[in-house]
Amino acid sequence: MITAAVLTLSDKGAKGQREDESGRVIRDFLKGMGWEVRHYEVLPDEKELIREALIKYSGTVSLILTTGGTGLGPRDVTPEATAGVIEKEIPGIPEAMRAYGIGKTKRAMLTRAVAGVRAGTLIINLPGSPKAVKESLEAIAEVIPHAVEKIKGSARECAG
Repeated sequence: MITAAVLTLSDKGAKGQREDESGRVIRDFLKGMGWEVRHYEVLPDEKELIREALIKYSGTVSLILTTGGTGLGPRDVTPEATAGVIEKEIPGIPEAMRAYGIGKTKRAMLTRAVAGVRAGTLIINLPGSPKAVKESLEAIAEVIPHAVEKIKGSARECAG
C-alpha cells in the first residue's frame, strides 16, 4: 500500500484566496490508484516552511508529492527546499515528467522539479497547474510502486 502526503505550495492558496485544484487532482489520482492520502497541507511559498513539512512527513509515508513553486518566478523555491532535505536525488523522474510534458507544450521544459529520497520516503515535485499535474502523474505513476519497493529495500531487480 502506497501512503502519501500532498503539499500544495501557493501563497494565494495558503491565504484562502485561491482554490487548490492541483492538490485535488493529486488526491483524486492517488485514490484512483488505490493509494492512501494520509496528509494534505496548503503552505505559502516559503522555503523554510516547505523544508519543515518535507522533514515532518518523511519517514511517516512512502510518498510525498508537492505541487507548485517549480517555475521561474521569484517566489518559486520548492526545488531548492526539496534539494536541501533529500538524501538521494532521482533525476530520471523529473526528466520523464518534462519529456512527457514537452510533447504537450514546450513550456514543460521550464519546470525545475526535483525528486529524491529522504528517510525512506520518495519525494516528487510536481508543477502547479492542474493539467500539468495530471500529465506529470500519468508519466510517472507506473514506476512509483517499484521505486517505493526499492527504497524500502526490496531485492527485486532495478534498472540502472
